[in-house]
Amino acid sequence: MATAYEKFNLHTTPEKFYIEACDDGSNDVLSIDRVSTEMILTGMKDIPPHAVTRPICGIMGTIRLVAGTYLIVITKKKKVGDLLGHAVWKAMDFDVISYKKTVLHLTDNQMQDNKAFLSMINSVLLTDGFYFATDYDLTHTLQRLANTSPEFQEMSLLERVKLGFIKVKTVLSLTMCCPVIIMKSCCINGKIFDWNIISRRSCFRAGVRYYVRGIDSEGHAANFVETEQIVQYSGGKASFVQTRGSIPFYWSQRPNLKYKPKPQISKTINHLDGFQRHFDSQIIIYGKQVILNLIDQKGSEKQLEQAFDKMVSSLGNGMVKYIAFDFHKECSRMRWHRLQILVDMVTEMQDEYGYFLVDVDGNVLVQQEGMFRSNCMDCLDRTNVIQSLLARRSLQSQLERLGVLHMGQRIEDQADFEKIYKNAWADNANACAKQYAGTGALKTDFTRTGKRTQWGLVMDGWNSMIRYYKNNFSDGFRQDSIDLFLGNYAIDEADMTTPLHETKDWKFLTLPIIMVVAFSMCIICLLMAGDTWTETLAYVLFWGTASFVTAGVILFNGREFVDSPKLVQKEKMD
Repeated sequence: MATAYEKFNLHTTPEKFYIEACDDGSNDVLSIDRVSTEMILTGMKDIPPHAVTRPICGIMGTIRLVAGTYLIVITKKKKVGDLLGHAVWKAMDFDVISYKKTVLHLTDNQMQDNKAFLSMINSVLLTDGFYFATDYDLTHTLQRLANTSPEFQEMSLLERVKLGFIKVKTVLSLTMCCPVIIMKSCCINGKIFDWNIISRRSCFRAGVRYYVRGIDSEGHAANFVETEQIVQYSGGKASFVQTRGSIPFYWSQRPNLKYKPKPQISKTINHLDGFQRHFDSQIIIYGKQVILNLIDQKGSEKQLEQAFDKMVSSLGNGMVKYIAFDFHKECSRMRWHRLQILVDMVTEMQDEYGYFLVDVDGNVLVQQEGMFRSNCMDCLDRTNVIQSLLARRSLQSQLERLGVLHMGQRIEDQADFEKIYKNAWADNANACAKQYAGTGALKTDFTRTGKRTQWGLVMDGWNSMIRYYKNNFSDGFRQDSIDLFLGNYAIDEADMTTPLHETKDWKFLTLPIIMVVAFSMCIICLLMAGDTWTETLAYVLFWGTASFVTAGVILFNGREFVDSPKLVQKEKMD
C-alpha cells in the first residue's frame, strides 16, 4: 500500500499551499498552485522561509465556489479507537481556505452568493459524523477486504475506496470518511473484546428526509446505509452486515405544511427498470436479499407496500425475498414483545446467510451469503429497532464461536454488556436520523431499555415537532448544502447569476401577514370587549374567520410556503 501519513503542516504563501507530511523520516510535500490549481509532489527545500505555517490533521478535499477554488482541511481530530490495530479518528473541526487572495473581483451579488455557498459548506462540515483512518479502508466491510486481490491491497486508499461511501466526490483526500462509527471495549466472563458498529451512508441520492425519496435512474436508493457490526477477540474477528434504504422505486413525498405529506408514486416512469438495477447491484455486492418492509399496511403508506410487493413479484428473481411486517400495527398499545414474531420469521434465513468469521491464523471460516435489507418510510426509527434485534442474534452466535460466551449463556443476561449494546445501537439510530431527518431517532427508549416508556413517548413527540419545523422551513437549505458539498451542483465562475435568487410569489409574504394581523385582532377583541357582547362577538367572528380562511389558503398552497431546494432542478429531486 502507498505510504500513509498521520501528521501534516500547512505552509501558506500568496502563490502556493505546501502540505508537509510530518511523520518521522518523511520528506514529502504536496505543492498546490493557488492560481493554476496545479498539484505536484516536491520536497522540504521548496518551502519558502516566509511561508505562514500551521498544523493540520488532513485534507478533506477541494471545492469550487463563486470566488474560485477552496481547500478544505481538517484542523482538529479525536481518536475514537482502534480497528484491527489501525487508529480511527473523528474529525472535529475544519477550515475552508480560498485559493484566491481577495474577492474584490466579485460583484456585490456574487459576494452574497459566495457567502451563502460558504455557509452551506460549513453547515455540512458541522454535521456530526466525519470519521476517517489514514492507513485502513473504512469504506469496505471485512468480508470485501478479505476477498480482494493482492493488486487491490497494493493500491493507495484513495484508489481503492468504495466510492459510494465517500463523503466528497471532488476529493483530494488523505483520509476516508464514514458517518457513524461506534467503538467499545467490552468484557464478558472476564474476557475483553472489541465491539464496533460502522454505518456507511451512500453519497448517491444523498439528501434530507422529504426531498430525497425512492431511487434515481441508476437504481441508487435514498438514505442507503450499510451497517456493519464487528467483534474482535484474541486474534479472531467476525462481522455481520445489514443494509437500509428507501423503498426502491420512483416515489416522492414533498413537504407541504401538512404533518405527514401524502406519498406520491410516479405514474410516468417505468419503475421496474430502476428497481431491477437496484437489486442487481445489491445481489452482486451482498448476495441473496431479504426485504423487510416495515411500513403501515393501511392509510397513506398502504399504496407503497402494495406496489413494493407487486414489483418484487414482477421481478421474478429467486435471490430476492419479500417480507412485509406492519410495525405500528403489530406493536400498537405498547406490545413491543411482538417484534419477536418478525425475528422468528427470518430465523431460518439468518442462519442460512450466516456472518463473516476469521480465526486467529487469518483463515476465513464462514462468509455471509445474504443480506437483510430493511426499510420503513424514513429508514430510521422502525428500521433501527429491527436491525438491532437481528444484530444481537448474530452476535450471540459469533461470541459463542469466538469463545467469549459459554454454551447456554445469552447476551440478554449479561447486564453490563447489554447496556452497552442497547445504548450503542440507539446512538447509531440518533446519528443516522440527525443526518437525514434533522433530529435524533424516535423509539430509542426501546432500543436503550428493551421497552417503551412514557418519557420516551414525550421525547418522540418533541422530536416529531422539531422534525416538522425543519422539514418545512429549513430542509431546502440543508438539501442545497448536501448537493453543493457532493458536487451534484457545480458552480461555474463565469456565471454571473445563481439559482439562489428566486423571486417569491406575492402570496409568500402577504398571506402570513394577513393571518397574523387577523389572529392578533381576534385576541385583542376578546381581551378588550366592546360596549355590547353582540358587538364583541361580531368583531371576534370577523377577525377569527379572516385568520382561519387565510390559514386555509396557506395550507392549500403549502408547497409555496416551505423552504425548497434551489440548486438542483425539481424534476431531479422527485
